Amino acid sequence: MANRQHRLQLAAGAQQWQQWRQQQLETPDLEQADLSGLNLEGLDLRGANLSRADLRTTNLCAAQLSGANLSGAILRDANLHRADLSNALLSGAELLGADLSEADLIGADLREAKLQQVDLSGANLIATTLRQADLRGANLVAARLNRTNLSAANLTGANLCQAILEQVTFYEADLLEAYLFRANLYQANLMAAHCCRAYVLAADLGEASLDGADFRWANLSKANLRAAKLVQTNLRGANLSRANLNGANLTGANLRGANLSKADLRGANLKGADLREAIGDRACLEAAAGNLAKITGFADD
Repeated sequence: MANRQHRLQLAAGAQQWQQWRQQQLETPDLEQADLSGLNLEGLDLRGANLSRADLRTTNLCAAQLSGANLSGAILRDANLHRADLSNALLSGAELLGADLSEADLIGADLREAKLQQVDLSGANLIATTLRQADLRGANLVAARLNRTNLSAANLTGANLCQAILEQVTFYEADLLEAYLFRANLYQANLMAAHCCRAYVLAADLGEASLDGADFRWANLSKANLRAAKLVQTNLRGANLSRANLNGANLTGANLRGANLSKADLRGANLKGADLREAIGDRACLEAAAGNLAKITGFADD
């Protein structure tokens, strides 16, 4: 439970709180406190214990929350625009509809957090843990997620256009119908990820690992997949027109009905790939696959 004195200090107003923080070395204890709807803009809450606190619709714009414990906190529709949440603990927190645009979340722990419809546009999520987090419909446009762990996270319908996702882990994540237009996924791990009907137009997936991933009917037109690993990847009906697959490993990939028109397949490994009903340049595919003559139903573009 929250420390009564600490709660009273907060209720006294921003100036009183800031002065108290400067004078006290004690860590604020606001566990389970009802702070819903309050104006806490810019307040110093570094290292504070806000575990299971009620912060619904609270204004925490530009608040200093680095290292704070917000595990299990309720932050629905809260304003955290440009807040400093670096290294904060937010596991299991409820942030549905919250504004986290341009927030600093470097190294934060958001495991199993509820982030549906959250605005994380322009946010810094470098090295953040988002394992099993629910990010359905979230706005991550131009967010930085280098080396972030999103294993088994749900990003169905999320907008990741132009996001920086270098070396991110999407292992077994749900990215169904997600938007990844011009996203930077260099050396990303998308093994066993569910990306059916995802929009990955002109994205950079160079040297990425997509083994066993499901990209059925996805739009990968103009995507860079140079030297990517696509072993046993399901690309049935996918649009790979003008994609760069130079040196990619497509061993055993399902490319049935895929559009490979004007794709660059130089040096690609298509051993055992299913190219039935695929659309593309026969000579280019023959050079890559080596045994295309034995495959029926292939259509020249």
